[in-house]
Amino acid sequence: MREDFDGEGLRRLARQTKDAAQARRLLALASIYDGGSRSDAARLGNVTLQIVRDWVMRFNERGPQGLINGKAPGPQSRLNDQKRAALAQAIERGPTPYLDGVVRWRLCDLVQWLWEEFRISVSEQTLSREVRAMGYRKLAARPKHHAQDPQAIEEFKKSSPPRWQKLPLERHEASK
Repeated sequence: MREDFDGEGLRRLARQTKDAAQARRLLALASIYDGGSRSDAARLGNVTLQIVRDWVMRFNERGPQGLINGKAPGPQSRLNDQKRAALAQAIERGPTPYLDGVVRWRLCDLVQWLWEEFRISVSEQTLSREVRAMGYRKLAARPKHHAQDPQAIEEFKKSSPPRWQKLPLERHEASK
C-alpha cells in the first residue's frame, strides 16, 4: 500500500467524495491501513478478496482517483484515420451519378460506399455518429411545390404588429 496515505486521510476523502462506490472502497482500504486484514476489508466492502486486491492495485497506481468506476471503452472503431480521410474526401467530392448510382449522398449510400471501397460493414447509426464527429451535418433542401406562387406567399405572410412607441412631445400635447 502507498506510503503517502493513512487510514484517517482515506476516511476524510471518503466523507468528501460524491461517488458512493469510491467512498466504500476508500473505507475498506482505510481499515487495511489501520491494521485490519484484507479479509476484514473484503467483509466491510461486501466483496471478495480478489476484488480488494484489485482495489489495492488500482489505488497504488492512480491513488484515490483509481477507485472511481470508469466508463468502459467499448469496441474499437472500424474506421481508422486513413479510412476517415477517404470518407471525408468522398463526401466533399460528392457522388458521381453514373458510377455511384446516386445524385446525393445519404447514409445508406455511404454505408454501401464503405463496403465497396474497404469491405467494412457499419450501421447507418454508427456512420451517422462518425460523420457528425468529423464535423458534417445532414443538410436537405426544403421541398418546394412546382406551382408555388411567390406573390401568394408574400401576401400570406403575417406582419408583426408595430412596436409601441412614445409620441413626440408636440404630437402628444396636441392629442389632449
